[in-house]
Amino acid sequence: MRCGVTVPNIGQLDLLLTMGREAEAAGWDGFFLWDHIRFSDEFDVSVHDPWVALAAVAATTERIRLGPLVTPLARRRPWTVARETVTLDHLSHGRVIFGAGLGFPPAVEFGSFGEPTGDRERAELLDEGLAILDGLWSGEPITVDGRHHRVDGVRFLPRPVQSPRIPVWVAGMWPNHAPFRRAAQWDGVFPIAVTDGEPDAISPATFAEALAFTRSVRGSEGSFDAVVQGAPDTDPGEYAAAGATWWLLTDDGGPGWEDRILGEIRAGPPN
Repeated sequence: MRCGVTVPNIGQLDLLLTMGREAEAAGWDGFFLWDHIRFSDEFDVSVHDPWVALAAVAATTERIRLGPLVTPLARRRPWTVARETVTLDHLSHGRVIFGAGLGFPPAVEFGSFGEPTGDRERAELLDEGLAILDGLWSGEPITVDGRHHRVDGVRFLPRPVQSPRIPVWVAGMWPNHAPFRRAAQWDGVFPIAVTDGEPDAISPATFAEALAFTRSVRGSEGSFDAVVQGAPDTDPGEYAAAGATWWLLTDDGGPGWEDRILGEIRAGPPN
C-alpha cells in the first residue's frame, strides 16, 4: 500500500508548497490538494487555486505523485481541464493523478454561482466531462454531441506523458451506488462515508464493502486503485487488510491544521 497526503487548498500558500516538498523528502508517495472554490457560507477563509499550487509543487519535486482530490468536474469546462492536466503531467514528467467527483457542498460550490445543484444533472455533467477528457487526452480527433457538451472534431496535442492516459480516481459517498458504478469504469475509487447527509470518515469494514461492490461491477480488467483517507490516529494497516492500495493522511482544516499536518508529514509515512 502506498501512502500519501491530501490537504485542503486553504491557508498560507507558501506552507502548501512546503508541504509538497517536505512530503517528497520524507518518503511519502503522493501529495494531493482539495479543489474547492468556496468552503462555507458561515466563515471566510483564504482559498488557493489547486492547479497553480500543484504546478509549483511539480516544479520543485521529482518523484512524488500529485493531483487534485477531488475536482468537481461538473463546474469546470472539460477542455480547459484537459489542457491543465496535460500541462501538469508534462511539467511533472508523468506524475499526475486526476481525482474527480460531484463536489460538496453543492449549494456553496455550485448554487452560489447560479450553477446546477441537483445530483442528477451534475452526474451527467461529470460523466460527459470525463469522456471528453479521455478523448482529448488521446491526441485523436473527437466529436461529442452530448446533453450538456459539444465537441466538433477537435484534436488536442500534446498527449499526456502517461499512457494510455492520466489515471482517474473517482470519489463517491457510500452507500450511494451510482458513483461506484462510475468509478468501476476508470482507474481507481475513493470511497467516503456519509453521516447525516455529510461526508465522514469511512470504517475499514464499510470501505471493504464499497470496494467489493465496485470490483463486482468492474470485473478483473487491469490494475485498479482503492484509495482511503484518514486522520493521524487512524490505523492504515486495517485499510490495507480491507484492500486499500493508497492511504492518505488528511486533516479537516480546523484551527492549527497546518502545523499539525506539517509535523505528521515530516515524521514520514507509517510503516
